[in-house]
Amino acid sequence: MRSREEIITKLNAHSSGKPSQWREKAQWRNANRVWLRYSQRIAMMMLDKMEELGLTQKALAERMGCSQQYVSKVLKGTENLSIETISKIELALGLEIL
Repeated sequence: MRSREEIITKLNAHSSGKPSQWREKAQWRNANRVWLRYSQRIAMMMLDKMEELGLTQKALAERMGCSQQYVSKVLKGTENLSIETISKIELALGLEIL
């Protein structure tokens, strides 16, 4: 049987050096839940249409005139989208979002 000190040492070896930010992230999600829900719906619409058209993130980025990294952020469903960005998505994918 291991001693309490051995267990604590083993647990400490696996802990992160920086504090967890789960509470701050949860509070942020709660404070922004209304627009996050819209952002997630748009992301799902985009993913469905991209699959239907056989488009990659890179190809969509080219159509939208932005970077693949930005498309990736939008597809995570946590990006606060501007009307301009939504319009670009609509044109690039032939979707009606607004």
